[in-house]
Amino acid sequence: MLGQNEQNIKKRMEGRVAINKVLMVLFGLATTVGLVFLVLLFYRVLTQGIGYLSLDYILNFPAPYPEEAGIYAGLIGSIFLMVIVAIFAVIIGVATAIYLEEYAPKNKFTDFIRVNIQNLAGVPSIVFGLLGLTFFVYMFNFGYTLIAGGLTMALLILPVIVVAAQEAVRSVPAEIKEASYGMGASKWQTIARVILPAAIPGILTGAIIALSRAIGETAPLIIVGAATAIYTLPDSLLAKYTVMPIQIYNWTGRPQEEWQFVAGAGIIVLLAVLLLMNSIAVLIRNKYQRRL
Repeated sequence: MLGQNEQNIKKRMEGRVAINKVLMVLFGLATTVGLVFLVLLFYRVLTQGIGYLSLDYILNFPAPYPEEAGIYAGLIGSIFLMVIVAIFAVIIGVATAIYLEEYAPKNKFTDFIRVNIQNLAGVPSIVFGLLGLTFFVYMFNFGYTLIAGGLTMALLILPVIVVAAQEAVRSVPAEIKEASYGMGASKWQTIARVILPAAIPGILTGAIIALSRAIGETAPLIIVGAATAIYTLPDSLLAKYTVMPIQIYNWTGRPQEEWQFVAGAGIIVLLAVLLLMNSIAVLIRNKYQRRL
């Protein structure tokens, strides 16, 4: 015979096991729903676009007829734009994170800045488009050019990179920093040789997420003047440009059914570029992880 205490313990254990089983089923259902919609998305895109995907499609410029249309201008424009975005957003974002975590005084003003950077990560992208239009297009007089689009998209993803870099820098164990200082290293030597190498995997993870968002954004680029169709490649930072999301958006708005298939092929190319970018970043991250 079990005592009163043993019976209570047994009841509590049975209750916890039952709750665990219910939560396991709920989490499994949530995962299944996400996977189902992901598979449906891939099925829809592949069945619509695979028939139009060819080498000619990738190397052709936009055309008035679906069978002659290509995504070459958008593909090269997206690559150029991502290079500009990565250079400005990663450098400024990592520098900001290092200052806030290692140099800035620990007071309410610094906390205020941190909270507002986190809030900026949730601001709608169209707001950043208006900001880019005001500053880069009109005030700096860049016009509707590649550099204006790149800087606008850099602003869009900058808060995400700052927050991710802050978390990565903060996660470096304090014992490692103290050991570096104990060896006589200065603050900058500790940051450059100890903190940054240890934080690079986390920083790259944030950069991957941020760049993945930037390459698929359309609204800010419409505001700062990305062309729906151009027939030359940008030859300088002050040249006109287009990107893949703008071209896809333009094709999906046309009434003829064939343009939906052309847009589907464009989405496949966009996903392929996105996967390639992510793969490169993951390789770099893994390389630095092995060095630690």
